[in-house]
Order: sequence, then structure tokens, then C-alpha cells
Amino acid sequence: MRLAVLGVGLIGGSIGLAARRRLGAEVAGFDRERANLERALDLGALDRAAGSLSAALDGAEVAFCAAPVRALPDLVAGALEAAGPETAITDVGSTKRELVDGLASTPGAERFVGGHPLAGAETAGVENARGDLFEGARWYLTPTAGTGGIHYDHVQRAIAGLGARPRAIDAAVHDRLMATVSHLPQVVANALVSSAAASLGAGSEWPSDVGPSFRDATRVAGANPAIWSDIFATNREAVAGEIDAIAGRLGAAAELIRGGELDALDAWHRAAGEDRRRLLEAGRPGGPLRELRMTVSNRPGIVAEIALALGREGVNIEDMALYPAADMRTGAISLWVAGEREAERTAAILRGLGHSVALVPRGE
Repeated sequence: MRLAVLGVGLIGGSIGLAARRRLGAEVAGFDRERANLERALDLGALDRAAGSLSAALDGAEVAFCAAPVRALPDLVAGALEAAGPETAITDVGSTKRELVDGLASTPGAERFVGGHPLAGAETAGVENARGDLFEGARWYLTPTAGTGGIHYDHVQRAIAGLGARPRAIDAAVHDRLMATVSHLPQVVANALVSSAAASLGAGSEWPSDVGPSFRDATRVAGANPAIWSDIFATNREAVAGEIDAIAGRLGAAAELIRGGELDALDAWHRAAGEDRRRLLEAGRPGGPLRELRMTVSNRPGIVAEIALALGREGVNIEDMALYPAADMRTGAISLWVAGEREAERTAAILRGLGHSVALVPRGE
């Protein structure tokens, strides 16, 4: 396998390390900062450093655009123009709707699959890249009705090969989800440290140390201002909506605490703990992989349609394989999901979409 990494920082470098170690892939890198390429070569994240997009993309099966959100539209468009028709292009940006919608009319857009790995670190730069960064991490993919099935398959399989767990999701739904579980925590951390600083002042009342709860809750405060400015700007409506919602919840909490009713306070606190437990456990894999096989018409968007439908139902496709028929009019798709019950649920969902599905017996 030959891969291209366009933008060699923490994420791009980690993709290169994982691809070389886990997939045995040949990885070419391109970055406008030559020093980043040299560090990546020294770290073993790249096989070769390219002097241009076209040189990095030459012969690549999948190209990962790993740049700040504001730079992604131009980078992806440039990659689509420079790459051959067989190369699938994806990205790692934290917001998806503006990028996906903006590229919809770009020539070659069927080869682009938006992506976002839920992995990272407080540190930045290729020198902090890790080959295990994506182990078990959720990696969202945002195909559209125009996404080519083969290109989606190439991206999905490469990501699974990096150790991540891909899931298809609509771009707008992705941005609302991230506003809740990623972008809002950043806002809350910023607000909390600002509130503490304003309340305590800078004089003798300032504590010599703070408790672990404050440190944990504010760990991300002020992190990577340039990156977060882009994220807030490209997902502004969803983030602002979540801020309004949590402001309402904080107001209700204030009234509850003012009331001082012990049973109500106890129930509120316990409910939060239970909600947290359920949210953290929701995405865990549940059992050995089971294969499902189906035959579908070979029409544009069919793979994206299936992946998005399963994503909406919370199904994690752990692996996928496409087998086009010789006449290219039909094709077979194999899907792997974790656990017997999940396999049966997945089969029922696909049958509800009008597909004929077989659950492959174990050992075949």
C-alpha cells in the first residue's frame, strides 16, 4: 500500500508511523515547512519527503490531508486536482459540514471522504507523533451521496488498519455531536478558569495550589488558540446552541442548590454519574467479529448510503470489503461488526432498507 500524508504534524506524523508499522505501507509526505519533513524522516514517519503535492500523491491509494481547519479547503481541492483518479482523498479536520459542502462541486469530489479521528494530545508537532495514537479511537467518516464506493472502501480500510474504529456519519450531525462532546468542553474550561481568576483576583487570596477537580476540568483551557479559533468559527451555530443549552442547565442547577433540598440534590448528582457511565460505555466493542454479506446494485452512493444508515443506528462497522461483479452492474459487500446480537441487529436494519443479507456462519 502507498499512502500520502499532506501536512506532517502530530496527526500526520502519527498516521505515517502507524501506516508504516501496522500496514507495512510506503508513506510519502508533503509539508510547506521543510523542517517538518526532515523531522518526520528522522522519526521514521515517512519513507520519502516530496517537494510537491503531485510528487507526494504519485501512486498513492489514499491521501490524508492533515492541516489546520482553515487550510483544508485549499489543500483538499489541490489534492483532488493533483491526484490520479484512483486516489481517495480524506482529511482529519475537527469540523466537517463547511468543508464537505464547499467541496461538493469541485471536480473529483466523489474521491473525497471527510474524516475526523477522535485522537490527539495536548502537545503539537511531528516530534510528538506516536504510532499508537489511533489505537481503538473512533474515526468519523462523512461520505455523501456522491462519494465513490471504492474510494470510501479504501479510506475505511486504511483507517481500520491504523488501529482506529471508523464510523460513517452525516457531516451536519458530526458537527452537532462535536459541539456537544468536544467543542463545548473547551468553552466550559475557558470560562471556568476565567471565572476563577475573576473571583479570586491576583492578590493574597490566590491559592498556592488548586484541587484535582479544578485541574481536571480545566486541562484544555487555552490550548492551541489558532486551531480552536478555526473550529469555533466553522462550527459557530452548533457551538453557540450548546452554550445556550448548558447555560439553561446551569441556571436550573443554581435554583436546585439554592433550594437546598437534600433528596433532590442527591438525585441530581446520582443521575449525572449514571449519565456519564452510559455515555462512556456506549461505544465499546461487544464481542468477536461477525461477517454479514449482501448483494447490491452498483450505483453511485450505495456504499455511503449503507454506511450512513448504519451509523445513524449506532452500528460500528469494524471492517468492510467490496467485490464488484464482472459486469460492474452489481456487487457484493461484506461487513464485520462486533458481537452476535449486534450482527443480528445490523442484518435487520439492512433488510429494512430492502437489501438481502446473510449472516456468514463462523469459520467460513
